[in-house]
Amino acid sequence: MALLSIVLPAYNEEQNIANTAKVLADLLTENEIEYELVFISDGSRDATFSEIRKASEGNPCVKGAEFSRNFGKEAGIFAGLELAAGDAVIVMDCDLQHPPQVIPQMWKLWQEGAEVVEGIKLSRGRESLAHKLSAGLFYRIMSRLVRMDMSASSDFKLLDRKVVDVLLELPERNTFFRALSFWAGFRTETVHYEVQERQFGESKWSFWSLMKYAVSNATSFSTLPLQLVTVIGLVFLLFSAVLGIQTFVKFLMGTAVEGFTTVILLILIVGGFLMLSLGIIGHYIARIYEEVKGRPKYIISHVTDNMRESVKKNPRSAKGQTGNS
Repeated sequence: MALLSIVLPAYNEEQNIANTAKVLADLLTENEIEYELVFISDGSRDATFSEIRKASEGNPCVKGAEFSRNFGKEAGIFAGLELAAGDAVIVMDCDLQHPPQVIPQMWKLWQEGAEVVEGIKLSRGRESLAHKLSAGLFYRIMSRLVRMDMSASSDFKLLDRKVVDVLLELPERNTFFRALSFWAGFRTETVHYEVQERQFGESKWSFWSLMKYAVSNATSFSTLPLQLVTVIGLVFLLFSAVLGIQTFVKFLMGTAVEGFTTVILLILIVGGFLMLSLGIIGHYIARIYEEVKGRPKYIISHVTDNMRESVKKNPRSAKGQTGNS
């Protein structure tokens, strides 16, 4: 019988762990789906991993690991993919804003031959205006940069084992899971869902964290910002040529006038764009530096008892990426 793994990255989600484990276990048992729940505590500062341990003791299908510090959601997702043993793997948020009721539909599409099942949001649910605006800006930026429509996409998706293996074979350290599933190709189907309300806690994403996430993922997946530097340079070269011709004509006509304010403004504008360009280039150099160092995406400090065998069997997660259990 095929096994379904559900990967659930968690950061400071102690209030949600027990409820999420129960809801998913009841749903999957009811639909006669053999499963495992893989919780990844991303260096949580609360009792998230303690709650994962408790859930694991009550249900052997619940497994978990804890990072030595906060490595980010992308690292949590890929750690879950590496530790998951299922023939198909679903990635979803552990606060159940990704509705569990959609899982049987995703499972059925996979059984019918789909290799990737993308969860597409019909709405973002109830959020503050500021959060909706920042999230909307984030997805518009990402859609332009990665040249894919990211406006309704999410991390809620099912991947066949062959797709998981392809993603895990990628050598890069800075990953963008949401876009990589598009990039990988394979036979893809979609399901639509309404974002659910959180029962406990609040979103960990702020405007600045979304913007940082956008910049990080954009530069790890797209070279468009570097191309923009070239475009800006060409625009200013054209502007300089026009201004130079105008100045030369005025000089020949004897009407040239010294423009101190104009010169200062031009210096400030050009200087600003130069600093911006250097910043973009510097960010890419920093990403290259991070990749060259070859440090692991994450370090696991603890795992639940029933996860130890998975860590031992998996060469990717066992070699240089795990601490003491």
